[in-house]
Amino acid sequence: MSFGDLSDLRGEKTCRKLSMKVKVNWDGQDQTFYDVRKLQFHAMSNDQSMMHERLGYHMYREMGIAAPSAVHARLVINGEEVGVFALIEQIDGRFNRQNWDEGGGNLYKEVWPVFAGEAVTEEAAFAGLKTNEDEDPTFDQIQAFGAAMAAADEDDRADTLRRWMSVDEVAAYVAVDRTIANDDGAFHVYCFEGGSADMCSPHNYYWYEDPSRATMHLIPWDLDHAFANLISPANPVTPLSDPFGEISNDCQPQGFMIPQVPSVCDPILYAFASFESEIDAKVDEFLAGPFSEENVNALLDEWSAQIADAVALEADTHTESVPVQWWEQSLDRLRGHIEWARDRAN
Repeated sequence: MSFGDLSDLRGEKTCRKLSMKVKVNWDGQDQTFYDVRKLQFHAMSNDQSMMHERLGYHMYREMGIAAPSAVHARLVINGEEVGVFALIEQIDGRFNRQNWDEGGGNLYKEVWPVFAGEAVTEEAAFAGLKTNEDEDPTFDQIQAFGAAMAAADEDDRADTLRRWMSVDEVAAYVAVDRTIANDDGAFHVYCFEGGSADMCSPHNYYWYEDPSRATMHLIPWDLDHAFANLISPANPVTPLSDPFGEISNDCQPQGFMIPQVPSVCDPILYAFASFESEIDAKVDEFLAGPFSEENVNALLDEWSAQIADAVALEADTHTESVPVQWWEQSLDRLRGHIEWARDRAN
């Protein structure tokens, strides 16, 4: 496959290795590559261990959460060695059909069902719609879900959520998300619009609405910062302002860079946090199974062996790439942080 001039493909470079997406069916052509239409290569710029995304998505899937598949890829473009990337499955209609019996429902990227205390508007829902865009879509389901959660009193939120989501699925999501410190994910409620409490919403997620069961499903996305804050904040932006389930500052925005509010100031996430016994049970299951020391170390051993030569080749080809020694040290650090997180959760 030829892409022409490499600089045109990447655009104006701000760093050597940029994430990129390849559209197989470009210019309206009806083509696929191993049944997929888009290939997403994530540069892993925030992750010198090069394991956060592959390991994180694997952990969600092992606990029954619909999450994209992820592998490593060595990328060569027109004969030029670019380096090691995380190849992440596109979340789209094909992904829906693979994960749900009724895969023809609406898929939304970063459209939260409740915004400013009310159900999401049709305009906002359509702006984030990733399937059915050309089929005269309706937004009744996500709006009904948002309206029900916005109207529910604190004591009624858990029961209201039960009518729309599987508690088992919610508990598994929380167990994985909090154990791996996916702080830049759906539980991080950023206030981008001038720090106003009415303009805050979560980040890095998709919603799928199953029309046959009238259920909603939260899908994790963009895990490059997962694992980074297990012991201490890796940067001043991504850490949650409060431990999940706790509230401070009367739900007013706080933070000197990008303000945020505690997760459970949102009625949906408030309901998530209320399933304490179910979450505790899922944490125990997670620690004993997918997140066990034996399983995680086996995965890291296998995957690091797969990419070791490619990491060394990238470092030899591009002096500004991560040196092999740094990569190895980052892997060891990740193992240590995961062990610490496992001990804390037990």
